[in-house]
Amino acid sequence: MIELKNIEKYYANKGVKQYVLRHVSTEIRQGEFVSIMGPSGAGKSTLLNILGMLEEPTYGEYRFMGEDVTALSERKRIELYRNHIGFVFQAYHLIDEMTVAENIEAPLLYKKVPSAERKSRIADVLDRFNIVAKKDLFPNQLSGGQQQLVGIARALVAQPSIILADEPTGNLQSVQAEQIMELFKKLNQEEKITIIQVTHAEKNAGYGNRVINIADGVIKDDMKVMPQP
Repeated sequence: MIELKNIEKYYANKGVKQYVLRHVSTEIRQGEFVSIMGPSGAGKSTLLNILGMLEEPTYGEYRFMGEDVTALSERKRIELYRNHIGFVFQAYHLIDEMTVAENIEAPLLYKKVPSAERKSRIADVLDRFNIVAKKDLFPNQLSGGQQQLVGIARALVAQPSIILADEPTGNLQSVQAEQIMELFKKLNQEEKITIIQVTHAEKNAGYGNRVINIADGVIKDDMKVMPQP
């Protein structure tokens, strides 16, 4: 599903290259639940942003579902992103001026999904996440956990092949964090959605089946783990 070959990301400052990622090569298969771990400044979020086509590598090859992303036009990359990728952010990134239902609808508008189908999909995810009663509220009227549920619902409503999550429980209390991680596990195991998360928490990494450790922009180890029962 994903293949990275010798990915590098650096910024040139007065002729000096400041590396964020170096020689990153790995493959991620459909249906995996992968956690990217490492200290602050290791390059985890940059790697996730490259996977999510929000940033471009300086060097190297990124293949997504057989497509060479690094060779695609911006329009083609946007199309690939909208059709296959759902992004969940630590800071939720909901639009304050839009209701819960409108926030969830946004990616469907970008994809030009017909009105009747939009309403059906929105109703489905609202019901699925038990937030029907919140549909007309605005983000500032919700708790952090509820906002993150809306963020996940928004990512899922477009029916992605893969969810990328950047510290998805970083701003949540432990009970809410557990609820979110259980939801990810269910999506992965029951619906076979590929999940890649950046996390600092060993407990969160335990929900997946593989951990990639990064330090100083380099993959230090890449190991299979037994997911929590």
